[in-house]
Amino acid sequence: MKKIALIVILGIAFSSCNQSKKNNDNTKSEVQIVRDSLTAELDSIQKSGLINGFAVAMVNQNGVLYEKGFGYSNQETKEKYTEHTIQHIASVSKTLIGISLMKAQEMGKLKLDDPIHNYLPFEVINPNYPNEKITIRQLATHTSGINDTEQYMQKAWILTKNQDLTNVSTDYPAQRLNSSEFNIPMEEYLKGYLEINGTFYQGDNYLNFKPGERYNYSNIGATLCALVIEKATGKTFDSFTKEHILKPLGMNSTGWSLKDVNIKKHSRLYRNDNTLLPFYTAITYPDGMLISSSSDMAKYLAELVKGYCGEGTLLSKNSYKELFTEQLEEKNFESRNAGHPYNGDYSPAIFIGHSALGYIGHSGGDAGVGTWMYFDKEKKTGRYIVINTDMGNDERSKELEYYAIWDKMNEYFDRLSVEKPAHAQ
Repeated sequence: MKKIALIVILGIAFSSCNQSKKNNDNTKSEVQIVRDSLTAELDSIQKSGLINGFAVAMVNQNGVLYEKGFGYSNQETKEKYTEHTIQHIASVSKTLIGISLMKAQEMGKLKLDDPIHNYLPFEVINPNYPNEKITIRQLATHTSGINDTEQYMQKAWILTKNQDLTNVSTDYPAQRLNSSEFNIPMEEYLKGYLEINGTFYQGDNYLNFKPGERYNYSNIGATLCALVIEKATGKTFDSFTKEHILKPLGMNSTGWSLKDVNIKKHSRLYRNDNTLLPFYTAITYPDGMLISSSSDMAKYLAELVKGYCGEGTLLSKNSYKELFTEQLEEKNFESRNAGHPYNGDYSPAIFIGHSALGYIGHSGGDAGVGTWMYFDKEKKTGRYIVINTDMGNDERSKELEYYAIWDKMNEYFDRLSVEKPAHAQ
């Protein structure tokens, strides 16, 4: 009887396991059908639009829900743009300065309200307010009074060495792409730009507002903050971020220069008129030159969502809380757009921002590049979009295409947000 009972029990268990496996297979099949449907719709947007190639990633606090590339990373060779294609991500890079700041503070290397002159080997003083000290927090919230001028736009970007410039255009209207012979160390450039009577100093390098008084987005200020981190920690900014952000998250395809990544996976970049652009870097590389894939950025964005939920691994709960805390008031702004869905400039935190409509993140744009990385504060779902074709002077058409991608992703979040999402296919 015991033997018969055991056989019956085993039979029931086997049947139960088979049913469970069948249910799991059905669930996976349903999720895959949803992914396939989203893929088809995004592919249709790319084929009917003006973007040569792009990739997206969708995450929640449990991990990656979906990641995929569309179009071409190289129009000439017809190489596909995939989730593993890499390119630099423009100003979304600044969010790593924010994480690095909080990590350095955790390590006891600095405090956000320290004056920056505690760490710098040269003077940074707004000549309009010579007795006012600029703090690290003011750099992180773009209220330092340091201003990006036309001189910055003409000097900061540098063509990488040893590349074939046949059939490419180095002519770009918004930012000059300079020959590699004009490259100089980041610290030397900042010193020349910010010191009174420095090599690159001019009168409008500082605003006529007290430090902390007026919001004014500043790439130079962000790069200066990266230099402060270097001086406080004794490590170069790229090595500090590799140790404390990239390696812990397994972002193995990501780096700050072409020598740090596999250039064979790098997308070509295109002007608005589809002219091929050359490879380039920047003297002020922390403000926008991180090179990454959407797959790696999905890991990073998922960590940010986890951090917001109190479950992050890169920083302590208190550090993440401060990272995401809104820092400014209405009086700090000349004007704000309350209707923009993804504009992090509406209410800055620490090198990341809150939009007026409930998103936290950052966007970026450079020659041949557009990026958007935001998560929904209420739903805890995040999206990343990267394109290899710049907006140029025809922003309306590409913004419509971008919004179409954004809206389409919105339609699918609830259908993809399962308890423990399998990695995207």
